[in-house]
Amino acid sequence: QVQLVESGGGLVQAGGSLRVSCAASGLTFSQYAMGWFRQAPGKEREFVAVISRSGRTQNYADSVKGRFTISRDNAVNTVYLQMNSLKPEDTAIYYCAAGGSSSYYVVPGKAQSDYNDWGQGTQVTVSS
Repeated sequence: QVQLVESGGGLVQAGGSLRVSCAASGLTFSQYAMGWFRQAPGKEREFVAVISRSGRTQNYADSVKGRFTISRDNAVNTVYLQMNSLKPEDTAIYYCAAGGSSSYYVVPGKAQSDYNDWGQGTQVTVSS
Protein backbone atom coordinates (compact mmCIF):
# COMPACT_ATOMS: atom_id res chain seq x y z
CA GLN A 1 0.00 0.00 0.00
CA VAL A 2 1.07 3.56 -0.65
CA GLN A 3 1.84 5.59 2.44
CA LEU A 4 2.67 9.29 2.55
CA VAL A 5 3.70 10.74 5.90
CA GLU A 6 4.09 14.48 6.38
CA SER A 7 6.23 16.02 9.09
CA GLY A 8 7.78 19.32 10.06
CA GLY A 9 4.69 21.39 10.76
CA GLY A 10 4.45 23.65 13.75
CA LEU A 11 3.98 27.18 15.03
CA VAL A 12 6.00 29.98 13.48
CA GLN A 13 5.82 33.77 13.62
CA ALA A 14 4.93 35.82 10.57
CA GLY A 15 7.99 36.38 8.43
CA GLY A 16 9.57 33.15 9.56
CA SER A 17 10.38 29.96 7.72
CA LEU A 18 9.45 26.32 7.96
CA ARG A 19 10.18 23.21 5.93
CA VAL A 20 7.67 20.40 5.76
CA SER A 21 8.58 16.95 4.48
CA CYS A 22 6.70 14.02 3.02
CA ALA A 23 8.19 10.53 3.19
CA ALA A 24 6.75 8.06 0.69
CA SER A 25 6.64 4.28 0.71
CA GLY A 26 4.80 1.58 -1.22
CA LEU A 27 5.50 3.09 -4.63
CA THR A 28 8.40 3.62 -6.99
CA PHE A 29 8.86 7.20 -5.89
CA SER A 30 10.83 8.44 -8.89
CA GLN A 31 8.00 7.40 -11.23
CA TYR A 32 5.48 9.86 -9.76
CA ALA A 33 5.09 13.59 -9.75
CA MET A 34 4.41 14.88 -6.25
CA GLY A 35 2.26 17.75 -5.03
CA TRP A 36 1.41 19.79 -1.96
CA PHE A 37 -2.07 21.02 -1.06
CA ARG A 38 -3.36 22.88 1.96
CA GLN A 39 -6.67 23.43 3.71
CA ALA A 40 -7.44 26.30 6.05
CA PRO A 41 -10.43 26.34 8.42
CA GLY A 42 -13.65 27.06 6.54
CA LYS A 43 -11.97 26.82 3.15
CA GLU A 44 -11.65 24.24 0.40
CA ARG A 45 -8.47 22.28 -0.07
CA GLU A 46 -6.26 24.20 -2.47
CA PHE A 47 -3.27 23.47 -4.63
CA VAL A 48 0.08 24.77 -3.45
CA ALA A 49 2.84 23.27 -5.60
CA VAL A 50 3.80 20.31 -7.77
CA ILE A 51 7.11 18.85 -8.90
CA SER A 52 7.83 16.55 -11.83
CA ARG A 53 9.35 13.08 -11.53
CA SER A 54 12.86 14.30 -12.12
CA GLY A 55 12.42 17.52 -10.15
CA ARG A 56 13.17 19.63 -13.21
CA THR A 57 9.70 21.20 -13.46
CA GLN A 58 8.02 23.00 -10.56
CA ASN A 59 4.69 24.83 -10.59
CA TYR A 60 3.18 26.97 -7.84
CA ALA A 61 -0.05 28.61 -6.85
CA ASP A 62 0.08 32.38 -7.30
CA SER A 63 -0.42 32.88 -3.58
CA VAL A 64 2.89 31.22 -2.71
CA LYS A 65 5.00 31.97 -5.78
CA GLY A 66 8.32 33.51 -4.82
CA ARG A 67 8.02 32.42 -1.20
CA PHE A 68 7.72 28.63 -1.32
CA THR A 69 10.02 26.11 -2.99
CA ILE A 70 9.15 22.49 -3.70
CA SER A 71 11.96 19.98 -4.07
CA ARG A 72 12.51 16.24 -3.93
CA ASP A 73 15.21 13.74 -3.12
CA ASN A 74 14.51 10.54 -4.99
CA ALA A 75 17.33 8.76 -3.16
CA VAL A 76 15.38 8.96 0.10
CA ASN A 77 11.82 8.98 -1.30
CA THR A 78 11.03 12.39 0.12
CA VAL A 79 9.44 15.58 -1.18
CA TYR A 80 9.88 18.89 0.63
CA LEU A 81 8.17 22.25 0.80
CA GLN A 82 10.38 25.10 1.97
CA MET A 83 8.18 27.96 3.17
CA ASN A 84 9.73 31.40 3.62
CA SER A 85 8.25 34.80 4.49
CA LEU A 86 5.29 33.08 6.07
CA LYS A 87 2.04 34.96 6.53
CA PRO A 88 -0.94 34.27 8.81
CA GLU A 89 -2.91 33.43 5.65
CA ASP A 90 -0.60 30.42 5.17
CA THR A 91 -2.06 28.78 8.28
CA ALA A 92 -3.50 25.44 7.18
CA ILE A 93 -3.09 21.72 7.23
CA TYR A 94 -0.58 20.84 4.54
CA TYR A 95 -1.09 17.62 2.60
CA CYS A 96 1.29 15.67 0.40
CA ALA A 97 -0.09 13.89 -2.67
CA ALA A 98 1.24 11.51 -5.31
CA GLY A 99 0.21 12.02 -8.91
CA GLY A 100 -1.74 9.43 -10.82
CA SER A 101 -0.11 7.08 -13.30
CA SER A 102 -0.46 9.68 -16.05
CA SER A 103 2.01 11.85 -14.15
CA TYR A 104 4.71 9.67 -15.66
CA TYR A 105 4.04 11.62 -18.88
CA VAL A 106 2.46 14.91 -17.79
CA VAL A 107 2.99 17.11 -14.75
CA PRO A 108 -0.29 17.17 -12.81
CA GLY A 109 -2.26 20.37 -12.45
CA LYS A 110 -4.10 21.96 -9.56
CA ALA A 111 -7.06 19.57 -9.52
CA GLN A 112 -7.29 17.11 -6.66
CA SER A 113 -8.43 14.48 -9.16
CA ASP A 114 -4.98 14.56 -10.76
CA TYR A 115 -3.59 12.84 -7.65
CA ASN A 116 -4.19 9.31 -6.38
CA ASP A 117 -2.73 9.06 -2.88
CA TRP A 118 -2.75 11.47 0.03
CA GLY A 119 -1.05 11.85 3.37
CA GLN A 120 -2.78 12.72 6.63
CA GLY A 121 -1.41 16.24 6.74
CA THR A 122 0.70 18.35 9.04
CA GLN A 123 -0.50 21.52 10.76
CA VAL A 124 1.25 24.80 10.01
CA THR A 125 0.23 27.78 12.12
CA VAL A 126 1.58 31.27 11.45
CA SER A 127 1.06 33.81 14.21
CA SER A 128 1.15 37.58 13.88
